[in-house]
Amino acid sequence: MMRSIDKLKDFEFVDQGRKFYCSVEVPSLAGMRPWWWFRLETGGSTRYAPFEASANDTEQSVRERIIAYYAELLATEARPAYQRPVWQKPKPAVPPAIVNPAA
Repeated sequence: MMRSIDKLKDFEFVDQGRKFYCSVEVPSLAGMRPWWWFRLETGGSTRYAPFEASANDTEQSVRERIIAYYAELLATEARPAYQRPVWQKPKPAVPPAIVNPAA
């Protein structure tokens, strides 16, 4: 079923006990395309804009994409942080040993 972007309405759904609120918003800058935004019920004021809206979007297709996006976000956050080694000033080069062939 094809709908125009103008007809896409806000919706909400629950996945794995998390409630998602989804909406299409047009950026305030002229010429920019609309984007899907979502937030979680427990997420406070944090919102995510994972992809542009399309006339081919359905509630089901958007729901699937948001679930996949959020799962990837959680997986990224669960990875341990890369710890860089402590920077140290390079040690001076050791001069090569002198070999005395006459000895």
